[in-house]
Amino acid sequence: MSDGMRHLKGAIDVHVHTCPHINGRRINLCESVRQAATAGMRAIGLMDNFQNSSGYAALAMAELGHLGVEVFGGLIMQPTAGGISYEAARNAVDYGYGPGTGARFLSLPTHHTRAVALSEQRSPAYLETTFCVPANGRIPEPVPAIMELCAERDIVFDCGHVAGEEAVALALEAGRRGVTRLRTHCGGYDAATIAEIAALGGYCEFSFFALTHATQVGLTHADPEKHRIAGQTIQDLAPRIHAAGDRAIVSSDAGIVLLAPPVESFRQFMLLLESAGFDDAAIRRMTTHNPAALFRIGAAQPTPGRTSDNGH
Repeated sequence: MSDGMRHLKGAIDVHVHTCPHINGRRINLCESVRQAATAGMRAIGLMDNFQNSSGYAALAMAELGHLGVEVFGGLIMQPTAGGISYEAARNAVDYGYGPGTGARFLSLPTHHTRAVALSEQRSPAYLETTFCVPANGRIPEPVPAIMELCAERDIVFDCGHVAGEEAVALALEAGRRGVTRLRTHCGGYDAATIAEIAALGGYCEFSFFALTHATQVGLTHADPEKHRIAGQTIQDLAPRIHAAGDRAIVSSDAGIVLLAPPVESFRQFMLLLESAGFDDAAIRRMTTHNPAALFRIGAAQPTPGRTSDNGH
């Protein structure tokens, strides 16, 4: 078995949690960029349950862009970040330091969803406030308009942490709304659901976090309550990755103090993938080619089409 380092050369980790948080962070986002540069990585994507991370990404690029790592961010529409709001989404796509620095993705909540609330055994009152796709499959407003904004700006629509059947319904609606860049978080879905999402053109992300000891600890992700998630093994995950075919993406989902920094966590994931029989070509596709295609890494970014009304 290799030491996994060669897989990091040119790799892209699309799911890094080194922005400020209410859980302890292992390193800050600037250090995560420096470590990615040392490993020869091509890009990292900042995830944040509390803020539109494209602002942090723009700052990182302004100060550390010379290191050669492309840093991008986006908006997870948690209540703490403004909720599922068209206005919040519209502001996010232009938020940064000028052309090319706005949100690269708009995501439904990763914690404030009915699926996550049920797994955490939240109260009925809490459940009433969460996002879900109803049984009839009709996508609630303003999500269709947000999908159209993603299509207009050629950025990623992210389904967030929803149930598998909800992700399928969202993928179908996104296609009808012109979305060509779709991310789903598929680690907990069954193989048939994952294959359906991939057939609809979605990219299926699988994260290292679910394979780690951090799942054994109650954590505070978006509010003072602490909850655990179900852990997995690489043997659990491998068939799901295979079900995604050529639409699979892997990420570290690291940054929390319980785990090694994202670059090291990503390296460890490479070793687990090797142990499960994934060859170099498959790993390169999941760590480099697919993330670059989904998030337009290295491509010229669109020029924001709006300036503030007051000129500030």
